[in-house]
Amino acid sequence: MKLWGGRFTKETDALVHHFNESLSFDQKFYRQDIQGSVAHVKMLAKQGIVSREDEEVILKGLNEILSDLEEGRLAITPGAEDIHSFIEETLTKRVGESGKRLHTGRSRNDQVALDMKLYTRDQIHEMDGLLFTLISELVGLMEENLDTLMPGFTHLQKAQPITLAHHLGAYVEMFIRDRGRLCDIARRMNYCPLGAGALAGTTYPLDREYTAHLLDFDGPTLNSMDSVADRDYLLELLGAMAIISMHLSRFCEEIIIWNTNEYQFVELDDAYSTGSSIMPQKKNPDIAELIRGKTGRVYGALISLLTTMKGLPLAYNKDMQEDKELTFDAIDTVKGCISLFTGMISTMTFCRDRMEASAKNGFTNATDAADYLVNKGVPFRDAHGIIGQLVLLCIEKKVALENLSLAEFKAVSPVFEEDVYEAISMKTCVEKRITAGAPGRAAMENVIDKYHQYLNQR
Repeated sequence: MKLWGGRFTKETDALVHHFNESLSFDQKFYRQDIQGSVAHVKMLAKQGIVSREDEEVILKGLNEILSDLEEGRLAITPGAEDIHSFIEETLTKRVGESGKRLHTGRSRNDQVALDMKLYTRDQIHEMDGLLFTLISELVGLMEENLDTLMPGFTHLQKAQPITLAHHLGAYVEMFIRDRGRLCDIARRMNYCPLGAGALAGTTYPLDREYTAHLLDFDGPTLNSMDSVADRDYLLELLGAMAIISMHLSRFCEEIIIWNTNEYQFVELDDAYSTGSSIMPQKKNPDIAELIRGKTGRVYGALISLLTTMKGLPLAYNKDMQEDKELTFDAIDTVKGCISLFTGMISTMTFCRDRMEASAKNGFTNATDAADYLVNKGVPFRDAHGIIGQLVLLCIEKKVALENLSLAEFKAVSPVFEEDVYEAISMKTCVEKRITAGAPGRAAMENVIDKYHQYLNQR
């Protein structure tokens, strides 16, 4: 059954039907379509637009359809144009004339706008929960690795010593911001488009405030044209998911590097690795690589929808049907990536000794050695040059700074004393950094405290 066939004298061409239909993908929000229809018919009955008897029959029919779909007693057949027509046709077959009154006072335009908002809101909630779990896992790993020394990098070159807790905390900050973006989107989009009609409202005395209340919106949308033409919230969500994917991809890139034979900072669990069909020694970080790769897929969805929307006149245009497949795929991709990433890091083994040795062998304490001289009265620019000379000497001798003898230190600058070894030890370099956000234990414990407060607010 089509919802629009009255003025047509010929059947739709089969290829046109296939090209035009959306049931193959919009069946994903059958729950939301029924949820919206339940609220709509309750409002219609409250306003006296349909009888209480019709309301009772329609509600019973809708609830039975939902139950049958959930339990597998009813299959969504491919003949319908979209999920809206499938549910309305099924309802009318089951309850008769009353079912034909359900669509009073609404259009497919505001109906699909509502369904998409309800579905998106549900998905944002689920994605937020997955990010919360990931953040919790990372905070737990931070607590376990407050004293795990490792090199910090700039330009992928060893720079200064930090702790693994400090490194993981950088991603906690990113994912907290990601949750904030999702929260902002959910708040901004939470206005109900149902009752906007095709584009100009309706002559029926609808109570849109009541409908919005039933569906847990903050209120009705205030312009009927924008109500059916708005896809800003999807663009925002795709943008937020692109950033989430970027954060996951950056972390995966590091894990891939850390997992190499050259670094050996981590050992991936067998459950999150694969082997080679020809090289028996291989243990590949395929999950991390796939998450990194799928970032491009999410970026593509954002660019595609931006391109689709950029030239559309008000109000609704069929082009906007393209929003669903793009958004559905991106949501499924990002949710899957977050879940897999959380499982991967929760089973990953950190090679702490290797991390600390790498920090020691990369001159990451060179800045602290310069600061040592500054504290002895040497101008920083001179101190910088002195330590540069010592680093060159270490490279020639293939040793770390702390392995030089005091005589070798003094040969470059007589200011050096025995206390230089304590000053440039990895532990000292990290522990004396106690400003807010720094890797010192005291600073990190304070940050972890704040993270626990954050997690307990949920």
